[in-house]
Amino acid sequence: MINSKIPPIPPLTKDENASISPISNDEFSSPISSVGMGKFNDQYYMARALRLAKKGLWSTEPNPRTGCVLVRDGEIVGEGWHQVAGEPHAEIHALAMAKEKAVEATCYVTLEPCCHHGRTPPCTDALIKAGVTRVVAAITDPNPLVSKKGIEQLLKAGITVDTGILSHEAEQLNPGFFMRMRHKRPYIRCKLAMSLDGRTAMASGESKWITSQNARRDVQCLRARSSAILAGVGTVLADDPQLTVRENELSCKLSLEKPVVIKQPLRVIIDTHLSMPHDARMLSLPGQTLIFTASYNKTIKGILEKAGAIVVSQPNQEKRVDLPVLCQILAEEYEVNEVQMETGANLSGAMLSKGLIDEIVIYMAPVLMGNKARGLFNLPEIEHLNQIIPLSIVDIRAIGHDWRITAHPIYQ
Repeated sequence: MINSKIPPIPPLTKDENASISPISNDEFSSPISSVGMGKFNDQYYMARALRLAKKGLWSTEPNPRTGCVLVRDGEIVGEGWHQVAGEPHAEIHALAMAKEKAVEATCYVTLEPCCHHGRTPPCTDALIKAGVTRVVAAITDPNPLVSKKGIEQLLKAGITVDTGILSHEAEQLNPGFFMRMRHKRPYIRCKLAMSLDGRTAMASGESKWITSQNARRDVQCLRARSSAILAGVGTVLADDPQLTVRENELSCKLSLEKPVVIKQPLRVIIDTHLSMPHDARMLSLPGQTLIFTASYNKTIKGILEKAGAIVVSQPNQEKRVDLPVLCQILAEEYEVNEVQMETGANLSGAMLSKGLIDEIVIYMAPVLMGNKARGLFNLPEIEHLNQIIPLSIVDIRAIGHDWRITAHPIYQ
């Protein structure tokens, strides 16, 4: 049994593999009761729920990562986290643990309880049936099937509802889910490795390895939390990469009660002219490879599809791959929450120019590569200082001998 004498949870900090997304300003207020004298306790228990939610960092997609804590008379009587899409949500695990002690308990949950039949039954029904008298939700669900409707059901059943406790932390744990629900596209993270003088490869294209093994292991953690990895065909032709999560190389560990099978991210290749080799390594590996092209060459498309790829022709007016449409397809047809870009300067620059990059993660090595080496982003349209793209740096930390810089572009 869990009791109130458990060691205190340290204050919630920025998880070194979590992304930070904007604070939501559309929180549902009236007629939900305002947070009062119990605010400190509410933050304590919500912080615990968030730490539980983080256990689903690698396994809940396309669902959000959520956690739940049930408290009665100052005692934690049940807790749980959403583990795998299609399996019970966090509230159901917590209720199963609490059993009859859920009656008159307060439920702390990191996202508004669902109220519709999806892969699982509504959590609102389970909370009402269990006799919970108060629900504290960190943030309302951006899914239009749920948003504020779950809260309304709880209120109609006589349950007190509060929101807004650690809402920013709850959202930053699920930046892709919120982006997909609000804007119909994934949250896009651009990962780059560079020298101290801002170079990503030699003029010849040679780039292995700029950063240390510690940095490369850290990248595996970013891949593990991503729904898809995006690369250009130039990367495929140069390196024949796997673009997979290699569990034996993960530098981060999650404390789990049972092993979690890490699903391989969808591999997304932008290949304007369909020059992808049919014998590329990734086509024979577990997981799917999705190729976006501007070509309608049925012969090459058939060869690649026979090799295991999915080929989508999506040209824009310039007869190149339509990047905004690509993002929309990933969100709406493949339920992709987070995309990790591992691309060269041309594609990175094109995505940045269109305002499609939400986060830039740069691994900076303490080396100099010279002025002939290649840069981070190809941005030929920037010629004057008033055209520069400012960045908000949200995190800097050492990764072995390298430095990892996390920043958000500020689009004008």
